[in-house]
Amino acid sequence: MTWASWTTRGVYSGHGGVLTEEVGPLSGDLTVHTTWADGTAQITVQYTDAADWFTMAGSPVPCPSEEASRSLHEAAVEAVRQGAQATVPVAQPGPEHATGEAAAE
Repeated sequence: MTWASWTTRGVYSGHGGVLTEEVGPLSGDLTVHTTWADGTAQITVQYTDAADWFTMAGSPVPCPSEEASRSLHEAAVEAVRQGAQATVPVAQPGPEHATGEAAAE
């Protein structure tokens, strides 16, 4: 199984924060985490240093490659910074290959 994981800490949300499936909007100092495996990206958020993770509204999404998952993660981080009850951005098509297992934090 090929997978990748991306985590960005200390993301300050814009006004309105990010919309989650479990608890509605979160705002403030957040951590954004993306896990990509088997062609699907799961994006979660938490208050930085908290224990609980919440699913970003719109997640999981189809994502064709590790490279595309990295781009999707970066777009999700930017969406959280913009706020306005951010949801998962639309994944952009990317190369159909993956480079193997990776973890970035």
